[in-house]
Amino acid sequence: MAKRTGEVSTSSTPVAAAFSRMLTLDQVEEVLNLGKPLVYALVRSGELRAAQFGGRGVWRVREDGLAAYIDAAYAKTAERIAAGQISEGDEGDAED
Repeated sequence: MAKRTGEVSTSSTPVAAAFSRMLTLDQVEEVLNLGKPLVYALVRSGELRAAQFGGRGVWRVREDGLAAYIDAAYAKTAERIAAGQISEGDEGDAED
């Protein structure tokens, strides 16, 4: 028998388990400890994958996409250090 729209699935594997959690840009700001303009710039550049849902400009970033962005940033930084592109004076906001 075909399932009608709106019926709840009773299968043992929920469909939602196949999807990564979706984060708001405010949540991404908090995780990365960055300001809103920089997070929007990362999204606009495509460096951080995001999707817009609905007609009101609701942006979401998949949790696994944010993890991939963070991993790529660490790899890129390691490459820059190995290439001598980052010197001791380039600590930015590193804590002592």
